Amino acid sequence: MKRPVVLGLLLVAGFLVDGCSRKSAQVVPGAPEVLVTTVVPKDVPRVLERVATLDGFINANINAQVQGYIVSRDYKEGSVVKKGDQLFQIDSRPYEAALAQAKGTLAKDKANLTKAEADEKRAVDLFNKKVISDQERDTAIAAAGSSRANVEADEAAVRQAELNLGYTKITAPIDGLAGFANNQVGDLVGPASTTPLTTVSQIDPIKAIVTVGESAFTDFFSRYPDTVQRDALLKRIDFDLILGDGKVYPKKGKFYALDRNLDPKTGSIHYYVTFPNLDAMLRPGQFGKVRFVPDSVQNALVVPQEAVTELQGNFQVAVVDQNNKVSIRPVKTGARIGAMWQITDGLKPGDKVVVQGVQKAREGSTVAVKEWTPPAQSPAPIQSASPQKP
Repeated sequence: MKRPVVLGLLLVAGFLVDGCSRKSAQVVPGAPEVLVTTVVPKDVPRVLERVATLDGFINANINAQVQGYIVSRDYKEGSVVKKGDQLFQIDSRPYEAALAQAKGTLAKDKANLTKAEADEKRAVDLFNKKVISDQERDTAIAAAGSSRANVEADEAAVRQAELNLGYTKITAPIDGLAGFANNQVGDLVGPASTTPLTTVSQIDPIKAIVTVGESAFTDFFSRYPDTVQRDALLKRIDFDLILGDGKVYPKKGKFYALDRNLDPKTGSIHYYVTFPNLDAMLRPGQFGKVRFVPDSVQNALVVPQEAVTELQGNFQVAVVDQNNKVSIRPVKTGARIGAMWQITDGLKPGDKVVVQGVQKAREGSTVAVKEWTPPAQSPAPIQSASPQKP
């Protein structure tokens, strides 16, 4: 009876020893520890960023239409003005005198016209009665016609004088933000001046000027060849504006227009995005970035960017198999999506990729594996190795 008991104990001990030996084969004492993530296909939004420069939706250069001396500046520099608000006053006295003279000439020629028309009528009556010759009649008719032409010219001169007098009051052509004055009281200005008196910019809405390369432009139209589909996409997209301090402007922007041509020197094209700007927080000349999501990448295999190593222009990752052994695989990369990098070739779903501790992962070595936890972060833009869309 004792021999079977002893034999059973020996078998149990053998199983325990065998299990311990297999466990030690999987986790080698002193093996370097690495953090890995499992590659899983997922749909990820393509978040694109473009550098942008802000500009007024309309920038109206204010110029003098008549020559004269500035006698007043009637707006506060850097303030919001309304259409029709007076900005400058040019000395109007010479133009008031010119208008009075034009009106006097008109009155004189109207009087001459009255006499000439009376002479014309009398001459026609006398000719019909065969009292005067046809030459005398024609002379009277020509004199009346000349007087009428003089009156018409005088009326035009009066209208021009009134216009010139009106031009001495320089007003805002649009609602907008008026800039600093380039001329001060006492300066002589006129139509020949090359520098505007000031500029009024319509900044609500304000436009962001975005520049993209020819390849991105061509790729976008290739991806969306249908005009209706393309226009619907552009109307649907909401744009975020990232300011110079990294903060996101609270209001969304909309696509406005694509320029008519590409710059032959740079091979780039501009498009405009407009943003509401009721509180005048945004100003022309500001730099920033526009961020938008045109579409999604379907079933993308993505890994953290820190898992990808570049060596002489080639990319590779460290993959850990079920026995915790490392193999170095060459991969092909696609778009950078935030902190992740799309892998287009070299990985398959379920692969475990080393994220942290890559420098410890040697080809064929055994490592101790722990799961990598991604840090919490906000969405970031794609930076693609292939052409991007505008």
